[in-house]
Amino acid sequence: MIVAMQESAKEEQIQLVIDRLVSLGFEVHRSTGARQTVLGGVGVPHDFDTREVEMMPGVQEVHRITSPYKLAGRNFRPEGTVVKFTNGIEIGGKKIVVMAGPCSVESKEQLFTVSELIAKAGARVLRGGAFKPRSSPYSFQGLGLDGLKLLREAGDRFKLLVISEVMEISQIELMLPYVDIFQVGARNMQNFNLLREAGKLTTPVMIKRGIAATIEELLLAAEYVMSGGNFDVMLCERGIRTFETATRNTMDVSAIPVVKKLSHLPMIGDPSHGTGRRDMVLPMARAAVAAGADGLIVEVHPDPDHAMSDGAQTLTPPQFTEMMQQVRAVAAAVGRSA
Repeated sequence: MIVAMQESAKEEQIQLVIDRLVSLGFEVHRSTGARQTVLGGVGVPHDFDTREVEMMPGVQEVHRITSPYKLAGRNFRPEGTVVKFTNGIEIGGKKIVVMAGPCSVESKEQLFTVSELIAKAGARVLRGGAFKPRSSPYSFQGLGLDGLKLLREAGDRFKLLVISEVMEISQIELMLPYVDIFQVGARNMQNFNLLREAGKLTTPVMIKRGIAATIEELLLAAEYVMSGGNFDVMLCERGIRTFETATRNTMDVSAIPVVKKLSHLPMIGDPSHGTGRRDMVLPMARAAVAAGADGLIVEVHPDPDHAMSDGAQTLTPPQFTEMMQQVRAVAAAVGRSA
C-alpha cells in the first residue's frame, strides 16, 4: 500500500500515520522527497479499509497495491484453473463450453425437446431453473423438486451436465443429487452465508456478477467460496444495471479480459441476461468469445414467445444452432475451439 502525504503535512502528522500503519500490521518504508513524503506499507492485514488512513490529517491519497482476494487472484494459480468433470468436460481449458436451456423448467416435453436440440448443436451443459427468483411474487416460481428430477433425467438422456440456480442454503442438500454445477445468481452474489455453505461443497459453483457489483466485489464473492475449500469456482458476466434503457442490462464485455487478468478462475459470458433481447444474443455471444470467455450460458426454448419466464431474451432452436456455428468460427479465430 502507498500513502502519499500532503506537501504541507507536518512531521507529527506523518508519524501518526506511520504509527497507525504499524498498529494495523504493516511494515512501513518512508521516502521523503523535496516536496512530499510517501509511505510504503508492506503486508496485507485482514479486513483493512484504506479509509482508515485516508481520513487522517495530512494524508493526500492512499493506493492499495495488492488485492484483497488472495485465493481468487491470478498469483494463486498463474496457469489458470480448469474445472474438470468425470465425463471429460473441462471448463477453463482451450475448448469453449456452451451451457444452454430454458430459463425455467416448465414440462418434460419442453425440457427434453430443448435438451435434444442443444446436445445435437454442440452444447455440453443443460441449464434450467427449478427454483426461480422472480421480481414479482405472482410470476412463475419454478417446479422445484419435480424440475430438478426432470433436469437430471434430461441430462442423463442426452449426456449433458446440469447447472441450476440455488437460492438459499436449505436448497443445497435437496439439489445435490441432481446438479453438476450450482449457480449462484446475481441477486445472491453477496449472500455471504450461502457462499460460505457453497465453500463446503465438492460440487463446482458458478457465481454471477450482481447487477450493481464491481469486479472486485465479484472476485471477493469467489473468495468466500474458495476460503471454505471449494476451488472449483467459475465466474459469470451477465450484465450490470446502468442508465441505458435500450437493453435490459448493459453487458460489460470488458469485464471478461479484466477478470482473466486479475483471476485464474474460468469466466463465462451470459448474453441472454446481458442484453435481455434475443436479437442481440448472437452478436454478444461472439463478442464474449472474442474477449476471452471460457464458456457461454444462454437461454433456449422451443417456443420462446410462450415461455413462462424471460421469453424476450430466449433463443429459438434455429437461432441457437446458428449461434453455435458463429461461436465456433470466432473461437477458431482466437485459437480455441467450441
